[in-house]
Amino acid sequence: MIDHRVRVHPSTDRLPREEQLAWKLAAVATETAAVTGTEELDPDAVTMAANRVIDNASVAVASLLRRPVAVARAQATAHPAAAPGASVFGSGVRVSPEWAAWANGTAVRELDFHDTFLAADYSHPGDNIPPLLAVAQHTGRTGADLLRGIVAAYEVHVALVRGICLHAHRIDHVAHLSAATACGLGALLRLPTETVYQAVQQAVHTTTATRQSRKGDISSWKAFAPAFAGKAAIEAVDRAMRGENAPSPVYEGEDGFLAWLLDGPEADYTVPLPGPGEPRRAILDTYTKEHSAEYQAQAIIDLARRLREKTGPLERVRSVVLHTSHHTHHVIGSGANDPQKYDPTASRETLDHSIPYILAVALEDGGWHHERSYAPERAARPRTVGLWRKVTTVEDPEWTRRYHDPDPERRAFGGRVVITLDDGSVVEDELAVADAHPAGARPFDRPAYVRKFRTLAEGAVSPTAQDAFLEAAAGLAELDAAGLHRLFPAVDTEAVRRFDAALPKGLF
Repeated sequence: MIDHRVRVHPSTDRLPREEQLAWKLAAVATETAAVTGTEELDPDAVTMAANRVIDNASVAVASLLRRPVAVARAQATAHPAAAPGASVFGSGVRVSPEWAAWANGTAVRELDFHDTFLAADYSHPGDNIPPLLAVAQHTGRTGADLLRGIVAAYEVHVALVRGICLHAHRIDHVAHLSAATACGLGALLRLPTETVYQAVQQAVHTTTATRQSRKGDISSWKAFAPAFAGKAAIEAVDRAMRGENAPSPVYEGEDGFLAWLLDGPEADYTVPLPGPGEPRRAILDTYTKEHSAEYQAQAIIDLARRLREKTGPLERVRSVVLHTSHHTHHVIGSGANDPQKYDPTASRETLDHSIPYILAVALEDGGWHHERSYAPERAARPRTVGLWRKVTTVEDPEWTRRYHDPDPERRAFGGRVVITLDDGSVVEDELAVADAHPAGARPFDRPAYVRKFRTLAEGAVSPTAQDAFLEAAAGLAELDAAGLHRLFPAVDTEAVRRFDAALPKGLF
């Protein structure tokens, strides 16, 4: 890997484009695009990319009858495309690719149940896949082309998340997503570096937003935000392909991203990128979710399953304290100072980002369910509310250090739970990473992805259609352009249409 220094430059420097971060990101994409087939990509990375296609479809089909997904789908299907267009989960309609990315990106993100990468910032790299798949379909690319784009997008996304922290300045993480998607599209379409460079800058400029989408009363925009970034990235690539330029240098400029939205005029970052000829393996550093909850809750849910066996009747609990990292304490813990995280009437999106709620329910139930655990009647259960309000979090410097450990084998996203009972006795335990993490007790492998898909598709996708989808995903590298539609599991579209018909109408 090559460490690239990224800092603010005055306009008088006339920073050469080859020294700008956006150009270096674009170069990673276009070098990836130079491979002729998947055999020149890292085989483990290709396998994992196919796994993430399965993972995305799993959570998408499980969310088809949720209101935000239906809204995005209704907006998308109002924009049918001339052939070939791109598919929309749950619909038989082909639409313009940017609108397919909007609908499918929302479906993938709605349950907060797909992959994650945590470092200096947060990310869900699987959000790159819907726009890449939409453009691949619309432009007649193959499964091998799609895989090349996915591997490139993950490479860029992980590098940005390692090097540049957004959340400390209350900037939402989708600003990194849009840059990665633009790069993935460049690799998919084999675009020139100049074109990808301009698209990256347009995408970053148009998708920078505040983190209020993940603060206080968290709304459905949390699902729409990455879909918006994917849609914007497609539009940026389209403009750049037509010869349009961008605000430049978008990162290093004296009135740019770093100078005014992040660390200011003295901003100085290091972004690690692969050198020429180096394998693109960043996707292997990312991890998916076994539980439908914010990633930093994954290990805590697994830990709660162990603790409930030691605690006895939960009525005896006096207090529950989670000692954890700065990120967990301040984003989903009591350190966020959000009263909504203790509100039984809070939205699903808010409860998903409340570790006090998640820990209380996991202690009671010994597990987690993507629907039942968030049901309003579940959140309002008096016994649960009583336990929930006894749960607090504290930042532990050691867990913060482990969160940022450069060695992925030692990096930790969990914590230590201390439960004090009514007689003063203490039950405690800790867990560094979720069981499904690559370094966990049961790392997710292809059979685990298949089980997750079958579980979430039950009742929505017939067993025969499940088999057909899994066969296509397993053979993704060999799919021709006509075969990409097989990556959308067949569902009862009539049931989806009935659900959509009950929604209020908008402009389209």
